[in-house]
Amino acid sequence: MEIPVPKIKICGLKSPEDISYVNALNPDYVGFVFMQGRKRYVSPKEAAFLRVLLKPSIQSVGVFVNEPLKNVEALLKDGVIQLAQLHGQEDAAYARELKSLCHKPVIKAFIIKSKEDIDSALAYPCDYLLLDGGLGAGKAFDWSLFDWSLMQNIKKPFFLAGGLNPANVREAIELTHPYGVDVSSGVETNNCKDFQKIEAFIEAVKRDAL
Repeated sequence: MEIPVPKIKICGLKSPEDISYVNALNPDYVGFVFMQGRKRYVSPKEAAFLRVLLKPSIQSVGVFVNEPLKNVEALLKDGVIQLAQLHGQEDAAYARELKSLCHKPVIKAFIIKSKEDIDSALAYPCDYLLLDGGLGAGKAFDWSLFDWSLMQNIKKPFFLAGGLNPANVREAIELTHPYGVDVSSGVETNNCKDFQKIEAFIEAVKRDAL
């Protein structure tokens, strides 16, 4: 079966140098992390500056954990981000209100340890799911959970995250058939984005598309 080429999201950008890398390599999305205390944290002011440097064709995603709704709304309405990615305990009412205020796409992250976790994720009122092995921990979950019968039930587009890198992303795509793949630490060297690794990751995702 032919597998569509997934969208590519490079997350955790925090410097003009990072922006120069993605501008040259053209992923579909980049992620700005607004979770204070995280090593890839950027402030709203820093993200606004980076967004100006970013190619308009690349969509920026804000990554949040239990952020006050007004803060997420402001970043979406100001155009600093085009999508909101929720990683905390944001309930369905939070997502619905955010959608009604901004009319922008919402991604909700879920940590996957069983098929039941996938069922719970599918019930959440968002535009995209992000299925992860842990909250930014760079750990893969058991991709074999995506057997064929389960794949038939996933009607919502999802990003696959957690433990992806240039060496394993092709296998992950073939097993899970995601809408998109999301990587951060897997394209870093010494906690900094690495141009060659980003390039290798994108090439691996697109390898069988030609």
